[in-house]
Amino acid sequence: MDKKKFPQVIGVASGKGGAGKTTVSINLAVALAMQGHHVMLLDADLGMANAQIALGAHAPFNISHVLNGSKTLQEVMITTAQGVRLVPGASGLRDIAALDTKQIATMIHAFDTLDEPVDYLVVDVAAGIAPAVLEFMAACQRRFVVVCDQPASIADAYGLIKVMSTEQSLDEIYLVPNMVNSAQDGRQLYRRLNDVCTRFLGISIRFLHSIEADELVLQSLRKYKSVLEYAPGSAAARDFRGLAHALDQLPPIENASGRMQFFMERMLRVPTDR
Repeated sequence: MDKKKFPQVIGVASGKGGAGKTTVSINLAVALAMQGHHVMLLDADLGMANAQIALGAHAPFNISHVLNGSKTLQEVMITTAQGVRLVPGASGLRDIAALDTKQIATMIHAFDTLDEPVDYLVVDVAAGIAPAVLEFMAACQRRFVVVCDQPASIADAYGLIKVMSTEQSLDEIYLVPNMVNSAQDGRQLYRRLNDVCTRFLGISIRFLHSIEADELVLQSLRKYKSVLEYAPGSAAARDFRGLAHALDQLPPIENASGRMQFFMERMLRVPTDR
């Protein structure tokens, strides 16, 4: 495994619900783990957290217990069957879903207490452009926007990209076309949206890989598994491995472009001799 001095922090969001953001997050995390990396997954889709369910894990505690001071981050974290270190989100708690900047900063700084190797931290962020979404995405080094080839999904993805780039001055924005008919269709969807971003926002978004539509993804979710475990030979599993490989080929980023240097100064000092 290529040891990275700096943990790479990937925020995964979508402009609209239903684009498959959590599916991309969990399968990307599993694919990276299968490639031999130390992977952590933060379920930051607060209020609608479901990463632990999708991975067939049971977590007695979650991030809300860290925020109220009853548990440490280490105490709520679990290791899934796939080898991913999961920080569970809190489902169905309205107060959690509407965190303010100070509360999000508290959650972020809780990562300073961790003392374990991390190559990739994947952050599954809520859909939309709520303040909490933008705070989390601002704290990441790379930002994945998941989109489907549907007018509403495309329009909302553009809205999220616009806010991140123009109001938040964020860069390293990557489009992840999901549930597309083919790799060619995925790249065409990227080109269409990138053309609009170039024309109206004056920015260019990036592309790594698209995910082909595959009914085995839904079947894997019903079995509480990643598609890489449930159907390793499927088109979707192939594409998630491709996405993880393409991500791993990118040069490490040592600094984030947002207002907050991400979660863990401690992790920036992780020794490389592991």
